[in-house]
Amino acid sequence: MSAYQLYRNTTLGQCLQESLDELIQMGQITPQLALKVLLQIDKAINNALATRVKSRVSFKGKLNTYRFCDNVWTFVLNTAEFKDVGEIAKVDKVKIVACDGKSADK
Repeated sequence: MSAYQLYRNTTLGQCLQESLDELIQMGQITPQLALKVLLQIDKAINNALATRVKSRVSFKGKLNTYRFCDNVWTFVLNTAEFKDVGEIAKVDKVKIVACDGKSADK
């Protein structure tokens, strides 16, 4: 199984893809090289999240919807509250996507 590609919908992932597309259009890299870059970043981000992030956050909220497909859980919560050491954050609506980090290639 390949590494999860969820980060690609973040600002960082979108900017990287736009930059790679621009380099392809300018003829400075090939589409194959751009794909290799994306796959390497996928692996690096998944590895960093699995090995470097030690923080834990608890949350609660009103469950709006949930889904489990292809080993990926998706939850949508309304009026959610996130608690970290000494900090509380409240949001009206949040989507949480959770993947099993042990199934992704490292």
